[in-house]
Amino acid sequence: MNTASQFFKNCSAAGLLMLLSFTTALAVTPDTSLNAEIRRQVQTRELNNKLYYPASVARFYAKSNYQAAWIKPQGGMGHAWQAMLMIDCVLQFGLSHQDYHPQDLTYDGLHAILDTPGKVSLQLEARYELLLTDALLTLMNNLHYGKLNPDYAASRIDQEAVLPFSAGDILLAGLKGSDILPVVAGVQPKAKAYTQLRYRMHLLEGVYQDDCYEVPQAEVRKIAINMERLRWAETPDSIYMQINIPTYTLKLFLKDTIRQFKVIVGKPATPTPALQSEIRYLTTAPEWKVPAKIFRKEILVKALADTAYLETNHFAIYDTQGRYLEHDRANLLRIQKTPGNYFARQSAGCDNALGLVVFRFPNLYNVYLHDTPEQQLFKRSARAFSHGCIRVEKAEELAALLLQQDGSSSKIPSLRDGMHHYVTRTINLNKPMPLRITYLTCGIGKWGLVSYPDIYDLDKRLEMAMYGADAILNAKTK
Repeated sequence: MNTASQFFKNCSAAGLLMLLSFTTALAVTPDTSLNAEIRRQVQTRELNNKLYYPASVARFYAKSNYQAAWIKPQGGMGHAWQAMLMIDCVLQFGLSHQDYHPQDLTYDGLHAILDTPGKVSLQLEARYELLLTDALLTLMNNLHYGKLNPDYAASRIDQEAVLPFSAGDILLAGLKGSDILPVVAGVQPKAKAYTQLRYRMHLLEGVYQDDCYEVPQAEVRKIAINMERLRWAETPDSIYMQINIPTYTLKLFLKDTIRQFKVIVGKPATPTPALQSEIRYLTTAPEWKVPAKIFRKEILVKALADTAYLETNHFAIYDTQGRYLEHDRANLLRIQKTPGNYFARQSAGCDNALGLVVFRFPNLYNVYLHDTPEQQLFKRSARAFSHGCIRVEKAEELAALLLQQDGSSSKIPSLRDGMHHYVTRTINLNKPMPLRITYLTCGIGKWGLVSYPDIYDLDKRLEMAMYGADAILNAKTK
């Protein structure tokens, strides 16, 4: 069984029957005037208000000299029919038919164009051609980037001709072969968490649909929104670090093993953000500059209640000119009136809020991964306690693993000496470690789907964005 046939199995039965009933005559000569009409519609931007990716469609046809990709002689397994079947099966990817021109792209319409040449005007043929290309590009971008990616909005993908992933270039290359189904499906993430959810969705929306199985829609949507989040993550194929907020876990994916650590994440009032970055260096015995909000609402309040608090916890207060202030009550009361003119630093030591090592990675949110002196908190099952940064248990072990993976085992003695003797040292990685902080509220376990706590109450919002406010199920199933 070839790849296309494998994909057809357990897809839409109605679509498959419609597809296989068409046996377009192969003797028809391609109409060069159609190519001219495609050029005209692209260059006059006639369909721009209908296309999701008008600039991408224009680039696609400019690169192929405005040749028709779909409206040309073919049998029932030709590219056009494969494209239609792929769109027909988008539910298996956690996507919605309404995003792929369902009113315009019908099997009957394509049948009329391909099986009875001359029946449909060149203008409508070209229109169908362009809409089908737009639908395939939209599907590929949605499968790769996600439909609602906060970093890669559709407008950015469409306008930026040079991106790490180009759906148009991949589709053009794929059209040179006989089977485009694996080309389109192949743009999805390769991470195990994604492929497991994808297979579960295939069962629910493909296999079980024809077996009189009552598909649980709440489960379908739970899987769909988490597949969407995994598309945003751009998870590397092999070696990387992933912190999943709802499970309070850090996983270090190495070549032959996965090492797991407990973490503490931001509380709902100060959530840890999902992001992509890379750990570039470690700092032992770090000094902590207290964020302004924490200084104002926590440190200063505790210092006014107990003037010994600052010294006991190794805090020092400075004005904006960097001048040190004594910790007497008169100064603290003056600081309380204009706290924005002052800041606090905590020096290295066993009680430092950052612990004995910090893992640094660039990000817009100014969060970091670090050790903590409050090790007792890792005994709790729910661990959303921080102001947004991530605290990790067994930080020294994790740091040593990173250095081993980096080929920098010779730096481990310096790491340990700096941690144990409170010496501030910066230890750079030769090769930054990719980091993904995710917000995944489900996964596949031994016995099926496993749900995790939606600690920031984000599932409903994403479900509304993907399905519409009138079709929410989560509120009824909680």
